[in-house]
Amino acid sequence: MIATFAALSEPSRFRIVELLRAGPCTVNVIGERLGLQQPQVSKHLKVLKDVGLVDVEPRATQRFYELRGEPLRELHAWLEDYRALWDERFDAIDEVLEGMKTKEKAHGRKQKK
Repeated sequence: MIATFAALSEPSRFRIVELLRAGPCTVNVIGERLGLQQPQVSKHLKVLKDVGLVDVEPRATQRFYELRGEPLRELHAWLEDYRALWDERFDAIDEVLEGMKTKEKAHGRKQKK
């Protein structure tokens, strides 16, 4: 999973993954849509393939690159654990803030009398 994060941390690779969400593309199409030269796209696709984020399918004279779901599911599961942890912490903060508001209102009422 660290390799997935490392691969996605590079902006061009992240943009390629975002583009491939719509479906398989060739190197040339990726380059045209993202404004990258073919060698740059090929280099980034190699990294994405090495970490398992993309597969390549030869069709006639072209090679189509498409996303693989498994690394993204693993990343999602890992992030979901952290989301649950942060949700608990935010709920605890909400409780503290509500308690402070209640005390503030009670204190404010006593001063007005």
